[in-house]
Amino acid sequence: MILGMSIATFTLVHVVLSLVGIFAGLVVVFGMLGSKRLDGWAALFLATTVLTSVTGFFFPFDKILPSHIVGIISLVVLGIAILALYALHLAGSWRWIYVVSAVLALYLNVFVGVVQAFQKLPFLASLAPTQSEPPFLIAQCVVLAIFIVLGIVAVRSFHPPANSPTLSAA
Repeated sequence: MILGMSIATFTLVHVVLSLVGIFAGLVVVFGMLGSKRLDGWAALFLATTVLTSVTGFFFPFDKILPSHIVGIISLVVLGIAILALYALHLAGSWRWIYVVSAVLALYLNVFVGVVQAFQKLPFLASLAPTQSEPPFLIAQCVVLAIFIVLGIVAVRSFHPPANSPTLSAA
């Protein structure tokens, strides 16, 4: 039992949070490409991605795993994004810092999603049983390249009006 839930139920909650975070994060990033704040979506993305990272630490483990390191990095990056958006209101360089940290947080969530897909989906697991085979490496490189391009374009494109209310609806 984890937090009063069976491991299967807790895993389902963790996965749903992750998928909602990825979807909301994609909406936020594509909004950035059009210089739109989409604050409601940003709040959903940041909250569910924080919860995804936090809930990852509740699974039973005997030692620190790579997923824990990614979770710690994600929480630090999310903390920066939250600070930039809510405390510093994207003023000055905090605009691009927010964009980079939000895109990086989304990338980390997708990175873990790709790892999980290659572990849990039989047709992918058969292509890369140890996750060191070319199909896995190619998939992760493609995802990284996509996020690098999205991040660069988002930094260049995201210039929301200075008077945008922080908690406006999506």
